[in-house]
Amino acid sequence: MTTVSAALSGTFSIGGTTPVVRLGYGTMQLTGEGVWGDPQDPDEAIRVLQRAVERGVTFFDTADSYGPVVAEQLLKKALHPYGDDIVIATKAGLTRSGPGEWRPVGRPEYLRQQAELSLRNLGLEQIPLFQLHRIDPQVPLADQVGELALLQQEGKIKHIGLSEVGVNDVKAAGEFATIDSVQNLYSLAHRDAEELLHYAQQNSIAFIPWFPLATGRLAAEGGPLDTLASKYHATPSQLALAWLLRRSPVVLPIPGTSSVAHLNDNIDAAALSLTDEEFAELEAAV
Repeated sequence: MTTVSAALSGTFSIGGTTPVVRLGYGTMQLTGEGVWGDPQDPDEAIRVLQRAVERGVTFFDTADSYGPVVAEQLLKKALHPYGDDIVIATKAGLTRSGPGEWRPVGRPEYLRQQAELSLRNLGLEQIPLFQLHRIDPQVPLADQVGELALLQQEGKIKHIGLSEVGVNDVKAAGEFATIDSVQNLYSLAHRDAEELLHYAQQNSIAFIPWFPLATGRLAAEGGPLDTLASKYHATPSQLALAWLLRRSPVVLPIPGTSSVAHLNDNIDAAALSLTDEEFAELEAAV
């Protein structure tokens, strides 16, 4: 049986200059419960990351707050020195006070500190994509995005992105820096960010859906995705990813997992090519 490469999902150039394979990998699930602490099986975590590269993944999404620090250091341990085609996106702007607890902090000095720490923890001289994890309502947007622009001018980050934002946020941030990516909750089952996706496609901005497999009851036994999966000889997760890849050429899904078996299953979605009718049938199942 031929091994499917993630490269079958196609490519997208972030900011028009940084090409990535569209089907990427998100590292949040590599940490402990509540996205806190070390993974239950550190060796499997390393295997997952290395297998992702073997299967053609070039885009890895992480954050300083995953662990905290744990996910970034796992990437370095598993993949450093990175191949020329590997692109790592990390984030700063959320602090952690315990398992499952997240608090936005967008003070410029804090964002700069976290960028410097991410450079060290990842073993990079420049972060390919640095994303503001959340806009801090207590800090002027000009100060938050402006600091990222300064880091960019200094060569410490290449591209700037935003997470959990609306179109007006992107336009406002665009007054202080070029925004090359947005990252919002989005999946077949959760499409509240349609307006943002439309804006991203119009402006060639990478749209990185987090929690892309949030299919819930749709994938339950006897549910719409479960039924269609049998019809298409695929798994519900594969169909959910195939739908995202078909939805727009700017979409970069980053499904995460702590299991090599699940990783392999996700990457096989790159081989699924939905027709217009199949795409519409999946969409209508929601």
